[in-house]
Amino acid sequence: MLEAEKNLRVQLAACYRIFNYLGWTESIYNHITVKLPGEQAHFLINPYGLHFSQVCASNLVKVDIDGQIAEETQYAANPAGMLIHTAVRGARCDVH
Repeated sequence: MLEAEKNLRVQLAACYRIFNYLGWTESIYNHITVKLPGEQAHFLINPYGLHFSQVCASNLVKVDIDGQIAEETQYAANPAGMLIHTAVRGARCDVH
């Protein structure tokens, strides 16, 4: 794993924890994503079924622009989150 991805994983996990601290959660059904650097259109999303307070850098799910999980993981990604975030990221490649 590249250092840039490690850093983004830590930052995104911290973002989930901050949102939880501020009360900006809706059970397990919200999503925050970040685009990973590189030529492949991958991004990170929270694992389906975990509350924001349970998200950490190591359990974030890496997915591609087609909504397919891009690395081995024991977690799934929320289908609704995948639909929304792949559409936005497909239309706006410049959005991180």
